Amino acid sequence: MFEFIAGFLIVAASFALIATGLILKNKPVVGSCGGLANIEEGAPCEICGRTTTGDCLTPKTDS
Repeated sequence: MFEFIAGFLIVAASFALIATGLILKNKPVVGSCGGLANIEEGAPCEICGRTTTGDCLTPKTDS
């Protein structure tokens, strides 16, 4: 039972520390746009709608 509680506390502490870091940085979580490098040339990402991998390095702006 001790191993289960210790494992749970380690996982819970990890989640709490990750969440705290994200909150303090005040930056959105960014990913790979669902594997944008693996889709066909010119096809939009199903998640964010971007069509080139270069766009994933900078935030999308509405202008």
